[in-house]
Amino acid sequence: MKSNTHILFSLIIASLIVISGSKASSDSDSIVISCGLPYHVGVDSYGRRWRSDLRFLTASTNSINSTAQYVDPSLPSQIPYLTARIFTSPTTYKFSISPETRHWLRLHFYPSDYSSLDPSDAYFAVHANDVSLLHNFSSYATAHALTQAYLIKEYSLLPIKSGELNITFTPSLSHGSYAFVNGIEIVPMPEIFKPAKLVSSERFIDVGSRQLQTMFRLNVGGKFIKPIEDSAHLSRTWYSDVPYLLGLSSEVAYGADENVTIQYPSDMPHSIAPLDVYSFARSLDPNASANQNHNLTWEFLVDPNFTYVVRLHFCELEFDKINQRVFDIYVNNQTAQENADVLAWTGSKGVPTYKDYAVRVTDGPGDEKIWVTLHPSLSEKPEYYDAILNGLEIFKVSSDDKNLAGRNPTPSDMLLKDEARKKNSHSKINHAPIIEAVAGGAVGVAFAVAAAVCFVAYRKKRSQDYKNNSDARSWLPVYGISRTPSKSTFSGCSSTVSSWRLGLCRQFSLQEIRYATKNFNESQVIGVGGFGKVYKGVLDGGTNVAIKRSNPTAEQGFLEFQTEVELLSKLRHKHLVPLIGVCEEHGEMIIVFDYMANGTLREHLYKSNKPALPWKQRLEICIGAARGLHYLHTGAQSPTIHRDVKTTNILLDDKWVAKVSDFGLSKTGLDLHQTHVTTIVKGSFGYVDPEYFRRQQLTEKSDVYSFGVVLFEVICARPALDPNLPKEQASLADWALLCQREGNLESIVDPELIGEINPGCLKKFLDTALKCISDYGPDRPSMGDVLRNLEFALQLQENPGGGEHAAEKKANDALPIHNAIAISDLGERSPSTTADEIDDSSVVFSQIFVQKGR
Repeated sequence: MKSNTHILFSLIIASLIVISGSKASSDSDSIVISCGLPYHVGVDSYGRRWRSDLRFLTASTNSINSTAQYVDPSLPSQIPYLTARIFTSPTTYKFSISPETRHWLRLHFYPSDYSSLDPSDAYFAVHANDVSLLHNFSSYATAHALTQAYLIKEYSLLPIKSGELNITFTPSLSHGSYAFVNGIEIVPMPEIFKPAKLVSSERFIDVGSRQLQTMFRLNVGGKFIKPIEDSAHLSRTWYSDVPYLLGLSSEVAYGADENVTIQYPSDMPHSIAPLDVYSFARSLDPNASANQNHNLTWEFLVDPNFTYVVRLHFCELEFDKINQRVFDIYVNNQTAQENADVLAWTGSKGVPTYKDYAVRVTDGPGDEKIWVTLHPSLSEKPEYYDAILNGLEIFKVSSDDKNLAGRNPTPSDMLLKDEARKKNSHSKINHAPIIEAVAGGAVGVAFAVAAAVCFVAYRKKRSQDYKNNSDARSWLPVYGISRTPSKSTFSGCSSTVSSWRLGLCRQFSLQEIRYATKNFNESQVIGVGGFGKVYKGVLDGGTNVAIKRSNPTAEQGFLEFQTEVELLSKLRHKHLVPLIGVCEEHGEMIIVFDYMANGTLREHLYKSNKPALPWKQRLEICIGAARGLHYLHTGAQSPTIHRDVKTTNILLDDKWVAKVSDFGLSKTGLDLHQTHVTTIVKGSFGYVDPEYFRRQQLTEKSDVYSFGVVLFEVICARPALDPNLPKEQASLADWALLCQREGNLESIVDPELIGEINPGCLKKFLDTALKCISDYGPDRPSMGDVLRNLEFALQLQENPGGGEHAAEKKANDALPIHNAIAISDLGERSPSTTADEIDDSSVVFSQIFVQKGR
């Protein structure tokens, strides 16, 4: 098996390299083993050390170690997932643990081809001493139904008085069945469970006396939290709540302001949840006028016939008075808490707390779900009709006979239809993107090619029917990452996006979209861009939406569609345009957004018959857009560069709140050690960072430059590029720099604003805009600094002469002042050159001349 050898060799080399410079990140009392590891210690991508499992196996073990023959690109790490321990008869691991504490037990599974075994034959049970964890479990069937590459099963086990934990894997009796496991974690934990009140009852469930299984653990409104970022060395993983949100409510996600310090109360252990959970929140939009009719709702599919504990984490980040935000909590349409007021519970802003509620899930039709709903309280008449949540966990409680085993899930009807559609068009599928995706995470070219070949065979094998299970039910993903799409070009056939995006946003039928847009009537068109036309539509009996429909001959295609949907499925922020859903039937690529009643920022600045915006409103719009971009750069799961910041991509809702839009060209994935991404130049001419233009090196400061051009557009009310003007005025950025050098910068201000802007505010705004368009990235401020300076400019506008000196000094401290702002090199950048004068066949100029919004 040549590919197997390549994988094993790569795994050993990569691990040895990391080991040489790594330290153990897990607690010293934890046991973290990679099953089947052919050497003593390996290190995963988070820097955690995993030991070999050999010393923990019983002497009479009938097992083999094996290496996966295919590396799924969505695996978070090669260790522990690329090696496995295979069992053909009952086999036990023995661990010596503290007899006085609870322990987290995590089992890792990556269903793949091991030693020529069929992954669909792996049916087995798992017991921890006398507790049944899994029964007739198929990781292959489960991963297939959940569209995941790997699975993590997490349990909280009661203290074991003997101090010996035995984990037994037992293959099912059917012919050819076997058991396997890739990794095992045993982590001591404090007692964090107390009795929980059963909803709509006076009974309490003594959770502390039961075994538990973690079903969901979500950082609501916040980022993905890695195991090494968890509190108290518990190595928990916190996922985004986006896939579980329901409805079209006006919800927003946000983080704590810089002036809010999160501090645990004295009676709450830090092990309950990390500070990052309490630093982010999701709430209703406090500016929405109809919040009395809205709520926040999450839906979870679980195993029936069990009791569950729903733990809700709260931390007030905005308000500081009781009765400002009061709401009711419902679990499965039953009242769990009336008139919840987080400040009344904690006494102060920035203080975390949590509440546990128990609920019984029965086995009736449609009953195997848990809904968590927060609704603004109407009886208390709070100042704001709003609700808030920071984190959510759901734990399954063991039955009286110490059972936690549920049923294998079955694929959803949507997934089965999608697979049937792909199978019918299998001959048309282009496998090149698969090779590219695997190569991105491979060690060498030979390994990438071998892995790609294995993947094609693997996918063919996985399309076969797996064993039937009469008790199977359908349920949503618990842990894991969806697979990447196998198609990246638009060919007139349905794309395969649905297979990796299931659950991340709403799926619309083409019939619904046609009805909403009056069969794509031209009277409904509200915009045209490089992607296609944008229609105004009405869904769900009255909800206004914007519907972006791709044009097969347009400049942007499947990749931009994929990027935008994937990003907006993960990112939620008050100042980012909200994604509602997608439609991809019959070759259509359609994205549905919230409708922005006031259109684009540009149409309120020039070339429009709309009245000019007053200065304060323009400034508030700039601040909102800056907040959205600052979130992209720092608050998202991974830093994101927008790459197409311009006034047509800043939308305004009915309250004139700015929303950054159009993420088709965005780039993600930079880590703290990267300074730039080398990539082809894309964007809109007039906004493109000159340093990015020259060197093809994209940085966050590229967005800052583009936003600086936006700031000048706002205050000058003219296009970023106007080839009809004299050469020295054609580029707005270069004209501003020229005027600054000649000492008459204020002469370019929109005449409509004369006498309206406070001098101190004007100076701060222009200084900020000038620093943004500095020729070299390091000379530009961060987006956070830009945001702070714009906020100080607003303060100077609202309070002329009052505290101006203090505000000015603080703003200058936030934004470093450079001795000079370099005038861009006209020879290199050619800002005044028109699109007609440039050879647009050159790939480096791809998409930079498009001035219209997409």
